[in-house]
Amino acid sequence: MGTTASAAPQPVSSLHGNGAVNSRQSLSMSSSQTVKIHSGKAKSIITNKVAPVVITYNCRQEFQIHDDLFRTNYKVGRISDSMPEHYLVQGEFFMVQDVYSKADVLNTTGSYGAPNYRQVKGSYPLYGMGQPSLNGFKQVLQRLQSQGHEVMFFCVREEPVVFLHLEENFVPYTPRRKENLHENLHGLDKEETVETLELTIRKELHDFAKLNDNVFYVYNDIEHFKGEPQRMTITCEEDIQVTEEVYRRPLFTMPLYRYYRLPLPMEGAPLEEDFDAFVTVLRESPNLSLRRDVSRPLPALLFSCQVGVGRTNLAMILGTLVLNHLKTTQEPPQVEEAEAKPLFQVIQTLINRLPEGQQVMEEVDQAIALCSEMHNIKEAMYENKKKLEAIGDDYQIQGTKHYFLHRAIQSLERYFYLIVFNAYLHEQYSLGFASNFSQWLCAHPWVYRLLACMDLSELASPDLVTKGARVLVAHEYLSPDILSTVKEMKVANFRRVPKMPVYGMSQPTSEATGAVLTHLTDEKRKYSHVLWVNLQEELVLEGNGQIFTPREPSCMGQHIPVPATDPTQIEKLETALGEEVQRAQKWLEVTLEQEKQMKMFKSCLTVQEVFKQYQRTHQGLFYKRIPLADCCAPKEEDFDQLLEAMKSTLAEDSHSAFVFNCSNGKGRTTTAMVIAALTVWHFNGFPEFGDDEIVSVPDAKYTKGEFKVSNNHKRLLPKEGLNETTRSVKMGHDTSLLVTLH
Repeated sequence: MGTTASAAPQPVSSLHGNGAVNSRQSLSMSSSQTVKIHSGKAKSIITNKVAPVVITYNCRQEFQIHDDLFRTNYKVGRISDSMPEHYLVQGEFFMVQDVYSKADVLNTTGSYGAPNYRQVKGSYPLYGMGQPSLNGFKQVLQRLQSQGHEVMFFCVREEPVVFLHLEENFVPYTPRRKENLHENLHGLDKEETVETLELTIRKELHDFAKLNDNVFYVYNDIEHFKGEPQRMTITCEEDIQVTEEVYRRPLFTMPLYRYYRLPLPMEGAPLEEDFDAFVTVLRESPNLSLRRDVSRPLPALLFSCQVGVGRTNLAMILGTLVLNHLKTTQEPPQVEEAEAKPLFQVIQTLINRLPEGQQVMEEVDQAIALCSEMHNIKEAMYENKKKLEAIGDDYQIQGTKHYFLHRAIQSLERYFYLIVFNAYLHEQYSLGFASNFSQWLCAHPWVYRLLACMDLSELASPDLVTKGARVLVAHEYLSPDILSTVKEMKVANFRRVPKMPVYGMSQPTSEATGAVLTHLTDEKRKYSHVLWVNLQEELVLEGNGQIFTPREPSCMGQHIPVPATDPTQIEKLETALGEEVQRAQKWLEVTLEQEKQMKMFKSCLTVQEVFKQYQRTHQGLFYKRIPLADCCAPKEEDFDQLLEAMKSTLAEDSHSAFVFNCSNGKGRTTTAMVIAALTVWHFNGFPEFGDDEIVSVPDAKYTKGEFKVSNNHKRLLPKEGLNETTRSVKMGHDTSLLVTLH
C-alpha cells in the first residue's frame, strides 16, 4: 500500500443534513486534482497526517483523499451570524453541555457528585440523581460502596450522551437541534440503538477535530451565549467516552456493581417493552427474588436521567413497588395522607376491575409520596387537569389547548400504568415472573379497552362547554336520517325487526320519545310493557327541544366516550352539564347540520329526566342505560346487563316491546337489536326457518356468514344442537340485514 491513489477516480457524494443549518460550498478544485468518492463503495476511512485512506467494500480499491475534499462530506453551521461556523454532528446537531448548575435544585453536585442526588423517604436503599460527570459518578459509587451496598445502576436516558475530556474529568454533552437547544433528542429511530448512535457521534467528533487542528466547538451557556462556542481539544478518540464506557468500567473494580440501560420516554407512560426490560432485570437478579438470602441487605437501586426529575422519579417509583413485594424488615414508612381528591373515572373503573384494586392503587400512591421530593406524579396529574379546566375564552388558540390536553392525558396514562404494573407484580412476583408484562396484558385485554376510552371527558369539567373549550353539536349534524322517518316518527332511522317486538332508532328528543311511545301503545300494537335501552356512552343533553352532545371543535365527528362501570356516573355528568349550561345564561356556540350558530338555552333536560316524565303517564315503561362501545363488540358484562334487563321485562310480560337507541341508530343499535331478537326467540320459541335464507345476495359466501373464523369457531362447539344454534344465529343476523344501516 502506498501513499498515492491506486485506483481510478470515484464519484463524490456529499452528505445532506436537515434543519436550519448552513452548508459550506464545496471547495473548487481543478478537474485534474478532483478525486471523487462514491459513498456507497467506501468501507472505511483511515485518517493519517498525509491524507485519509479509503478502502472500498470489495477491498479491491484503495486510494487517498486530501483533507479539503474530506471536509466537503460534512455539514457546517452556526447559531448566529456573529458566531464562528463549525461542523455539525449528524449533519444538523450542536453539542451542548448536558446539565447546567441551575438545574441542580438540591445543590448536591459538590457534596455528592451528581445533581439532585437523593434517597427515597424512609429506609429503602433507593436513590435518584441527574447526569453526573465521570468523576462525579465515581464519587456516588464510592459513597454507596462504603455503606456496604451491592449497587444496581439504571441509566434511564433514551437520548445519546458523550463525555468529553476536560482537565482531569469527562463532562457529558448531548446533541441538540438549533431550533431548541434546551431540549434533548427523543423519540429516536428504534432500529438503531442509542449505544450505536453514541459510537457514531464519537467517530464524527474525532474526525471533525482532525480536520480543525484537534479542536471542536461546543456550547456551555445557551442562555446568554457569553463566550460561546467553547473550543474543546480532542487529540484522539480516548478523549471522548460514550455512556457505556463510563458506566460499565466500574464492573472490573467493583464485583457488587451492575449496570443497565433502561431508556424511558421523556413524557407519558413507559412502553410495554420498557416494562418487559425492567422485568427481565428483576427475573435475573437473585437479590431481588423472593427466595433471596434475607440475612443480606437489599441491593441499592440507583436511577439517573438528565436532571434527575421526571424519568428518574418514575423509575424510583417502580423500584419502590418492587421492594414493597420483598418480605423484609425494612417496611416503607407511613407518609402523611394528602388531601383526598376525586378519582378519575378511568382509574375508578380500573381498580374496580383489578383484584384488590383499592389496595393496589394505595400502594402506588404511597410509592409516589415516598419519591416526591423532586416531583409528585399524582399532584402533577391534577395540576394538569386544573390547567386544562382553566382554558376559557382567552384560550381560543387550538395549540394551547392541545398542549394542556396532551400533558393531562400523559400524566393520567402514567399513573394508570403504574397501577397496572403493581397489579402485575402482585400476581407474577411469587411466580418468578413466568409471564412478562406485555404477555400478561394480552391476557387482560379489557385493560387496553379501558385505556382507549381515556379522553378529554376524563379531564374536563362541565364548564368547558360554557368556557368555549367544547362545542355542542346537534344530532341533526351527527345522525343523518337515512330511512326518512323523522317526518312520521319525529326521530331519525326508526325501524322494527320484521315480525318482532324489537325496535331501533337514533337518540330521540322528548317529543320523539312521546311519538314512539304513542306508536307502540296504540290500538294496533297494544304493548303494555316497553323496555327502552339507551346505548350511549357519551354525554347527551336536550336543549330547547334539540339533542346535543359536547364535542371537540377540531373533530366534531369523533364521539367522546365516558368510561364508567356504572351508567349513573354518566348521568351525573349529564346533570352537571345541564345545570352549568342553564346557570351560565350566555350565548353558546353550537353546530346545527352544516352551520354554526349562537344559542341561549332556556331549557335543558337529560335523557333520564325525559323518561321520568313519561313514566308518570306510561306505567309499563322501563328505562335502562347500558353504554356500549362504538365500532367494537360488546363486552361480556354488556351482554349480561342486556340479558338481565330483557329477562326481567319478559317475566312481567312475554309480549313486551324492546326499544334501543344510540347516537345515530346504526352500529350499536343494530347489535342490540340482534341480541334482543335472539333472546326473544329463546324465551318465546324459535320460528320455523325456511330453506331460503334472508340474505341480500342469495348464495353469496360472505353474505351467508361463511367466514373462515366463524367456521373454525363452529368446529370447536359441541356437536349436539350445533345446526340449530348456527341456524338461529344466522337467522338473527340475516333478519338484522333488513334493519341495518351500514
